[in-house]
Amino acid sequence: MTTLRTLFWHRRDLRMADNLGLANAVTKTAAITGIYVLDPAIITPPYQLPPIAPARLWFLIESLIELRHNWHKAGSRLLIVEGDPVEVLPRFARKMNAETVVWNREVEPYARKRDRQVKRQLEADGRRVLAEWDQQLIAPAQIKTGSGNPYHVYGPFLRNWRTQVHANTPCSVKAPSELIDLDSEQQVSLPSSDLLEPLRSSHGFGAVDSCPCRPGEKAAFEQLQIFCDQQIRSYEPDRNIPSVKGTSTLSAALSIGTISPRQAWRAANEARKQARDQKSQKAISVWEQELAWREFYQQALFHFPELALGPFRSKWRQFPWENNDSWFKAWREGMTGIPIIDAAMRQLNQSGWMHNRCRMIVASFLVKDLICDWRWGERAFMELEVDGDLAANNGGWQWSASSGMDSKPLRIFNPATQATKFDPTANYIRLWLPELRHISTQDLLSGNIGALERRGYPEPIVDHKYQQAHFKALYATINN
Repeated sequence: MTTLRTLFWHRRDLRMADNLGLANAVTKTAAITGIYVLDPAIITPPYQLPPIAPARLWFLIESLIELRHNWHKAGSRLLIVEGDPVEVLPRFARKMNAETVVWNREVEPYARKRDRQVKRQLEADGRRVLAEWDQQLIAPAQIKTGSGNPYHVYGPFLRNWRTQVHANTPCSVKAPSELIDLDSEQQVSLPSSDLLEPLRSSHGFGAVDSCPCRPGEKAAFEQLQIFCDQQIRSYEPDRNIPSVKGTSTLSAALSIGTISPRQAWRAANEARKQARDQKSQKAISVWEQELAWREFYQQALFHFPELALGPFRSKWRQFPWENNDSWFKAWREGMTGIPIIDAAMRQLNQSGWMHNRCRMIVASFLVKDLICDWRWGERAFMELEVDGDLAANNGGWQWSASSGMDSKPLRIFNPATQATKFDPTANYIRLWLPELRHISTQDLLSGNIGALERRGYPEPIVDHKYQQAHFKALYATINN
């Protein structure tokens, strides 16, 4: 007789350890099979949506290869299949006589709609569906204001979030072992071809060595341990210096789920126990606040799915964007003539990742110097980032554009001031703009480079002082 089993659907949780949905499935039975669906709507979506970045596709493929190996070590298998999950999941559940299908919930509008459709199909077949919240320390629906509404402001959210995290963070959950694989009858109709190897050779990302984010569960855990043993104690102020290795570079791992936010929180708490001074304690708290920012943007997208399409503040729908195509192209390629902007954009183009301080600088420049719709920048980032994440990316761009959930209505970064403050030696600029290594530090920071010294590097495409005044004048039109 064929064994009834559970099908576990991996999505943004590409790990075996500390996976709450998988741990729940194991409590029901050891006869579990994993499945990952290469969904064309995510890999190669319709024109109006950004395609998955080559860097992110590389990260995904390598993480899946390791995850498949880990399932095999645990005694079962991970199926990698292609197609629409609404059709694929019910079909494979029938093939292997899966009594239950389990997954971890997501906050993005597409994923939530897809999951509802999959659930209806499975339940119509008489199967049980179990879904967990796994990619947040606090589930989005569990964190509300005193009046029961979603948070619009980060500060009060952070205070509530911290209180709940301290009270509710679960203990570590080990990776499952001694699972039961499919029997010979169930294996007959499984796909015979390997979908990952062709993708592995065609993802198009050629900067594997320069990307600081490392794929796979093992590498993510190692990066977390190294960071919490070393850099976390000086995270503040080092997190703002792009030439210093002061951040965790775990953004891609957290986004795709090769590490859990609970693992990150627990590691930070262990580091706190070892910290001997107040400065180190504060630095650890600041890093924990970055985990809170991540969940603030997730709860925002969960409660306000319309954020994926436009601004939170309705008046920004009337802003008269100028959207100069040639300026946008120069910005995207790192050829604006503003050294700190171009260094940051070249880092993104060449490594698939950009330092967070630099993300804020280039976003402010695109929106408030080039007067370009923030959604153009949001899409460009998603097309390039190894850690491209709708909630975080959208939240960050709306913060920079002043169109989102932000108590400060208008914020404009001066590129020269930012460079002077956060790259005072111009080491970051010189790293990513090697053609300007001969330029003095003062001129690199200010951007005032003589014509003869440029050697092909472009003149600034705009004047910050003039564009700042122009932007403010346009901003006034939507406030009258």
